[in-house]
This record gives sequence, structure tokens and C-alpha cells, in this order.
Amino acid sequence: MYCPFCNHKDSRVLESRLTAESSSVRRRRQCESCERRFTTYERLEVIQLLVVKKSGSREPYLREKFRAGISRACAKTMVTAQQIDDLVDAVENELAAEGKREVSSTQIGELALERIRSLNQVAYVRFASVYRQFRSIKDFIAELDTLKQTNSRAPAVEFGAD
Repeated sequence: MYCPFCNHKDSRVLESRLTAESSSVRRRRQCESCERRFTTYERLEVIQLLVVKKSGSREPYLREKFRAGISRACAKTMVTAQQIDDLVDAVENELAAEGKREVSSTQIGELALERIRSLNQVAYVRFASVYRQFRSIKDFIAELDTLKQTNSRAPAVEFGAD
């Protein structure tokens, strides 16, 4: 942090605390060169992510909308609310790591499908049926065959083994 008085680049933090609304961090600093004190406020910069729909339209990414879709697919399964939150967090973290301001709905859907597959097969098929817009029973059968093939290639997992 540059000193506002002498423009020296090194300062030390004397005190840090959250502001009253907890939206930023207030830091008291002291310049290593001129020893004058100053205050800085740091806040997280949140970049609004835009979702590019299949129609080409753009709309703001809404975490709750995404989470609701995942929750509907996982309804009446053994998937917990914490697992759903973790899945949403993982997808958001991967999107944030890319650093793009716009992301396609297709990319979000594929990232979600990858993660749902490992959580619950029924939830996976439910999500896939809406996301991929299944039109007939043939679409379901084709997806189930694909799921069956990928599971037969995966090593068997034993639950409860120590």
C-alpha cells in the first residue's frame, strides 16, 4: 500500500477491523518511511456475472435461481442441502477462476451435470432431462445408457468400509 503522504510503497498494518455493516475492512497503517499514519478501507470487488442464454439474451447470474434448479432435481433424494450448497459453490468458484464477465448457460449446465452425476443418479437424470430438454422416452433411455456405461467403467465404491 503506497503512503498518501510520501508515496513510499511499504506500510505496516497497525489495526484491522470490520466496518459496522461488515462490507469492508478498515485498516490503520503506518508508513515505513515517513512514519505517518493513515486509514484504508478494503472491500471485495464483486463482478456481476452475465449468463448468455441459448436465445442469445443476457441476464444477470442469480445464485438462488441456479440453486433452486439443482434443489428441484435433488428433491426426495438423499442429497443434503449442504451438498447442494457445496455444488453451487464449486460451480461458482470454477466460473470465477475463469475471470470472464459473461458465461453461457450451457457451460453452467455442463458444470452442474458433472457434479450432480457424482452426488445422485436420479438427480442427475432429472437435471439432464430439463437441461437437455428431453422430448421423449428415447431421450431418457439414451441418457440412462450413457450413465450406465460410465458407471460400469468406474471402479466399484464400497460404503462403510474403513
